[in-house]
Amino acid sequence: MEFNNTLANEYEKGIRRTLPSYDAMLRLTHTFYHSTLPEQADFLIVGSGSGNEILQFAEKRPHWSFVGIDPSEAMLQIAEERLKPLPNNMSLHQGTILDSLLPSVKFDAASCILVLHFIDDYQEKLATLKEIANNLKPGAPFVLVSKYGQLGSLETELQFDLWRAYWLQHTKLSPSEVAEMEKSIRSLSFMREEDILSLLQQAGFTKPSRFFATTLFGGWICYKEGE
Repeated sequence: MEFNNTLANEYEKGIRRTLPSYDAMLRLTHTFYHSTLPEQADFLIVGSGSGNEILQFAEKRPHWSFVGIDPSEAMLQIAEERLKPLPNNMSLHQGTILDSLLPSVKFDAASCILVLHFIDDYQEKLATLKEIANNLKPGAPFVLVSKYGQLGSLETELQFDLWRAYWLQHTKLSPSEVAEMEKSIRSLSFMREEDILSLLQQAGFTKPSRFFATTLFGGWICYKEGE
């Protein structure tokens, strides 16, 4: 999916329909970091998008610094404007974690929120998570949020029923428009929870725990190996 200028501007509305508890998820994520990190910390935000995560995480933490990575130039331009008022040190880089030149520093924390399901190949998913782990200090907290489930299974199909009903009830889209959007969603890379946990373990993360789940999405907290 290419986040051009139009799609980047629509993202703010769309994500809160696709993921109705999006803001609650970010608050829970912030609470996790707030409870595990000191007053000063260096963050790696993989898939920083339009800056929502940094805005949430930086609240009342002026000494947290952020490095954001995103492949979309349009999203980064929006993020730059939104983040200008913050006192925090930060830099934004266009690209992916696999091709970006990051500062030669180990980060105190990282997040990869609503990114993994855009990566089709299993080995690329694993390489992405491994590279995140390589850039973290031992024991650093990490949050992963992604679509999850098994297409065709009863549980996931029931979640799609609810997702479809939500869009039809709370937007002006027609059934045919929602059906087209559903095709796009189904083309993304869904994974079973057990496979996501295996990926995290292979990448070098420990103590994974699901803290969030709603319709087609799940979120896990964990830590870089070493402590």
